[in-house]
Amino acid sequence: MSFFQNHSGWPLVPLKKIATLKRGYDLPVGARNEGAVPIYAANGKNGAHDEVKIKGPGVITGRSGTIGKVHYCEEGFWPLNTALYVMDFHGNHPRWVYYMLSAFKLERFSEGAGVPTLNRNLVHDELIPLPPLPEQKRIAAILDKADAIRRKRQQAIQLADDFLRAVFLDMFGDPVTNPKGWDLLPFSAVGTLDRGKSRHRPRNDPALLGGAHPLIQTGEVANSRGYIKEHSATYSDLGLAQSKKWDAGTLCITIAANIAKTGILTFPACFPDSVVGFIPNKHVTVEYVQHWLGFLQKNLEENAPQAAQKNINLEILRALLIPVPPKSEQEKFSSMVAGILTIEEKIASSSDALGNAFDALSQKAFSGQL
Repeated sequence: MSFFQNHSGWPLVPLKKIATLKRGYDLPVGARNEGAVPIYAANGKNGAHDEVKIKGPGVITGRSGTIGKVHYCEEGFWPLNTALYVMDFHGNHPRWVYYMLSAFKLERFSEGAGVPTLNRNLVHDELIPLPPLPEQKRIAAILDKADAIRRKRQQAIQLADDFLRAVFLDMFGDPVTNPKGWDLLPFSAVGTLDRGKSRHRPRNDPALLGGAHPLIQTGEVANSRGYIKEHSATYSDLGLAQSKKWDAGTLCITIAANIAKTGILTFPACFPDSVVGFIPNKHVTVEYVQHWLGFLQKNLEENAPQAAQKNINLEILRALLIPVPPKSEQEKFSSMVAGILTIEEKIASSSDALGNAFDALSQKAFSGQL
């Protein structure tokens, strides 16, 4: 039986004979050279390199960590070992395969309580209704047009983010060079900085999970777009006892893998020690601090010490010097952030509706109803 309905009577073919999923390749951060070849991890693009590992076009999805997101790359690329990729399309149209895998909901095959993992052997035997190549091209062309409309909404959100960045620079100047001569204080002097807690080992002990206490992961901070509004895991009472619950309004800062990515909690939550919580004092607003860190993020990531993966520690964060403009100016900026957030939420709501319509269109396309 196929996940997709088959209204057109197309032959049902195992996925492995349509698009073979292969595991990506290790590429430690220290071995990467400056270049234009995109690197793909489980959740999408993750930097660049100077060597092509796989010739394009290719389709990439997550193997470990982030499961279900599917990406398309026209040029040569390097898939990391947290990803799976398709290079052999068995004569099928690559864009059709990309949209088909996106609609196939690969997250259904996720295994593992701690770190989700996609078992490609389970996926490979799934049956897919296979239309002839001309029909594949027609479906891909229709979905390309629909996807372009959806992406315009996403670009509008990016423009709003760019506007806030420009406002920050106009009000406060470049926080790295501090051209307006604001007083400089150590980060530790403008609030409390502490790591999250997850003392119990193993961390994915089932007894710790599945209760009423939200648990935020590093990836959810990195992908929050500024405000953490959802979570995919919870702690039980036992899990909470070995952790700590932080209040809404806490600024979460990642210090491992994704370096200095931030998100403000919109609900009380726990998080592991790969995330630092910041609570501001009288000197600063949390929105000002968040955007200040945004200007430092790339530099912090590039200079982070590396063992198995890049990481920074509390001492590095606490020693950072932060320009401290008048609180009244920071509050004006925070009000502007709130206004832009309202606009972004309206755009996002429209984007969600478009996304749902696109998903419905995709299901019709791969069921032979388009």
